[in-house]
Amino acid sequence: QVHLVESGGGLVQAGGSLRLSCAISGLTFGSYYLGWFRQAPGMEREFVATLSWSGRNTYYADSVNGRFTISRDNAKNTVYLQMNSLKTEETAVYYCALDALYRGNYDRQEEYAYWGQGTQVTVSS
Repeated sequence: QVHLVESGGGLVQAGGSLRLSCAISGLTFGSYYLGWFRQAPGMEREFVATLSWSGRNTYYADSVNGRFTISRDNAKNTVYLQMNSLKTEETAVYYCALDALYRGNYDRQEEYAYWGQGTQVTVSS
């Protein structure tokens, strides 16, 4: 059973940085995407970033490209989301997720069957 646990959320001022972590256990799939999504109050959950199982391919939403970096540490079974130059509108609950279908639809939340509980990120002005 895959288990994902996010951490690292908190309160940060606009323009600041945070690094989110997602600890992964029970991973048995050969090919998959590990991604981050976020959901702001009253909004739909949206794709932020993902990386392929090999770590060689990363994909970002246009809104975060150049400011956010997704990475993984295989030794620690952890995936990270480094977020720089944060904006107030990026206040949201951030979720880590795993897509074991690996069909290339990495930005579609319905492809991700495994989710963490989420971590709150609040960006103040």
